Amino acid sequence: MPKAGRKVMNAVTAYLYISPAMLIFGVFILLPTLFVVYISVYRWNFLNASTSAYVGLANYRHLLTSSAFWSSLWVTLYFVVLTVPSGVLLSLGIAALLMANFPGRGLTRLGVFAPYATPLVATTIIWIWMFNPQFGLLNNILHAVGLPTPGWLQSPHWAMPSVSVYTLWHSIGFDVIIFMAGLATVPRDLVEAASIEGANAWQRFWRVVWPLISPTTLFVVVISTIEALKAFTQFFTMTAGGPLGATTTTSYLLYEYAFVFYRTGEAAALTVVYFLITAAIALLQFRLSRGRVFYG
Repeated sequence: MPKAGRKVMNAVTAYLYISPAMLIFGVFILLPTLFVVYISVYRWNFLNASTSAYVGLANYRHLLTSSAFWSSLWVTLYFVVLTVPSGVLLSLGIAALLMANFPGRGLTRLGVFAPYATPLVATTIIWIWMFNPQFGLLNNILHAVGLPTPGWLQSPHWAMPSVSVYTLWHSIGFDVIIFMAGLATVPRDLVEAASIEGANAWQRFWRVVWPLISPTTLFVVVISTIEALKAFTQFFTMTAGGPLGATTTTSYLLYEYAFVFYRTGEAAALTVVYFLITAAIALLQFRLSRGRVFYG
């Protein structure tokens, strides 16, 4: 067979292999995404689409002038600030500790990762009991040692930090595993050479280990930010957006628009805008990482 014919056959074979994945992507991701963009320019009646009316960019104008949207965006960014930096630092520190040899290391690693594998709804119910201001475990401990007992999920000031604590507990195991994989790739001879040259533990980490795991760190930061931006379940089950809107994130506001107020067109417009905001934040993180991330 001529060389050109072999290239064509190889290309056809390759596309046949990836066609199932492309079909699934098209049916379950691409088409729904395009449909959301389509209905975002309609006053959409999901019970009777024939009565829906084209409104152009009115849904977007209403959304961008809505105080509810901007308030939810600030609440979301507050949640990101509470969970992402602390989550990255905690997971890196735990990963570094778990790389050492000590008795029961495997069981400890399993214990750290286990919360990530547990269902969100089931574990939020347990944490709701723990946060209960009257008979919850946390306030009983604080009362026993003579410390103030906050209202936790029932307090506008403590609700978001409370949900953030739960989120860190549930999600940190994934980040720890990723950091452990990154730390495992660091050549031990480089660390030993730095030690021989007189570098202390902090200098070895900052000058040798940190640059080598900077791509891993960037991955964890970007993924953690996206996960925080789209977090919904814990807010739905633990606080229902309250109290007084203190935990009404943009994802929760989207749920209210779509399934409480039945403003489907505005919900679709909010989805598009929120996707663009998420993409912009991710691109900004990649841009800021230039010159600081080393790919070997």
